[in-house]
Amino acid sequence: MSFCLKVWNKIISFVTEIGGIKAKYPEDFDFDEMQKKIENSLLYTPDEEAEKLMIEKIEVARRKKDTLGGVFEVRVRGVPPGLGSHAQWDRKLDGRIAQALMSIQAIKGVEIGIGFEAARRFGSEVHDEIILEGGKIKRKTNRAGGIEGGMSNGNDIIVRAAMKPISTLYAPLMSVNLKEMKEEPALVDRSDICAVPAAAIVGRAAVAIEIARAFLEKFGGDSIEEISQNFTNYLKRIENPQQFLG
Repeated sequence: MSFCLKVWNKIISFVTEIGGIKAKYPEDFDFDEMQKKIENSLLYTPDEEAEKLMIEKIEVARRKKDTLGGVFEVRVRGVPPGLGSHAQWDRKLDGRIAQALMSIQAIKGVEIGIGFEAARRFGSEVHDEIILEGGKIKRKTNRAGGIEGGMSNGNDIIVRAAMKPISTLYAPLMSVNLKEMKEEPALVDRSDICAVPAAAIVGRAAVAIEIARAFLEKFGGDSIEEISQNFTNYLKRIENPQQFLG
C-alpha cells in the first residue's frame, strides 16, 4: 500500500534508558538524522555519552551474572488525525497501541506523550493549547503524544515502553522443584544480559501494525484505488472544516 506509506512513512524507535542511565535527545528531531545516529549505535540509542555508561553498566551486570532492563521510544510522524475512536473502548488508538506493546515479553509499562509525568503537574502544564497558525488549527505543544480522546490528532505519536530485566540469570535465583517439593536454584538454559535494543525493534513493528489497522478501518475498501480515494476525500474535508459546520 504505497499511498498509505507516504502518509506516515516516518516511524522510528530507539533506546532511551538502560539500567537507570537515560539518553539525552532533542524533544523535536529530524527523523533521518536520528535514524543515522541509532544505526551507528551498538545499543540503538542517540546519545553517545549515555551509551558509554550503558555499556559499562551492562558489563557490570555480565560480571555479576545478572540482567538489565530499560526503556525504548517509538515515534511516528505524519499520522492523519482521526484514527481510532473516542466512543468505542476497544477501538481507542492509545489503548490498542498500549495493548500491542504490553503483549511483548517483559514489557511492564507503557506511556504515551509525557505519560506518568502528567500525574505530577498542574493541568495548565499538561494540556496542549489549540491555536491558529496560517489559518490552520494546530497545537502549541505535544504533551499528549499525538493521541487525544482515543484518536490521533495529527501530531507525532510518541510512545515509550518499559522492559524489565530478563528473569533468567546465570546466577539463578531460588525456585521450587514441584516434583520433589523442595527449594532449589532455577534452571539456566541461556540468558540475554540486556534485550532492550531488540525490544525497540519489535515495539516499532507492533505500533506500525496497530496504526495500519486503524488506518484501514477508517479508509478501507475493496481495492487500493478505493482506499486511496477514501483517504484523499477525507484530507479535502479536514483541510476546510468550516464548510461542514452548520
